[in-house]
Amino acid sequence: MTGTARKDKGKQFTIGGQFLWQLVEMKESPAWRVLSQSGHRVLSRLEIEMAHHGGKDNGKLPTTFDQFEEYGIHRHAIAPAIREVVALGFVEITERGRAGNAEWRRPSLFRLTYRETPLCKPTDEWRKIETMEEAEFIAAAARKASEKQNSSGGKRQISVRNPHHKPGFLSAETITTGLSAETTTTSISRGA
Repeated sequence: MTGTARKDKGKQFTIGGQFLWQLVEMKESPAWRVLSQSGHRVLSRLEIEMAHHGGKDNGKLPTTFDQFEEYGIHRHAIAPAIREVVALGFVEITERGRAGNAEWRRPSLFRLTYRETPLCKPTDEWRKIETMEEAEFIAAAARKASEKQNSSGGKRQISVRNPHHKPGFLSAETITTGLSAETTTTSISRGA
């Protein structure tokens, strides 16, 4: 992450400051190629945050909506872009932030899956996406998803609309079951 020098046939090359590295394999992957501009900016801002931490603290990278906005992401595009980079396997949210008054507010904490942490090697979830079609579907669904605060227990639920949904069929979506057909159960009981 700091400037380095190497010799090549008697010539010396230097990098005059901090630098970031990314695998060519990752940049050629379907997941990378479908990233929106806002998704690329989210990754860049998180890499900058990691550089500000001396290349350490992956998994504990605090970044606020204001920091993403200052970096050039329109405020309304931040949440969809974060959902996109998470769904495509580049980022994990290790701790959800909270909006509110100064004493209660805290930023989300992030982990770049393609960089190591003090506890583990890179997990590279982006490699699980093998085709452009799969990557396009995942990215589009993540960008369109909406986060809702669940009234029972305060847990967040992410709802993803299925673009292949056919009118006339009802579906229920939950955080654990995904899409499923809605059914009605009837019960007939006899009096004693």
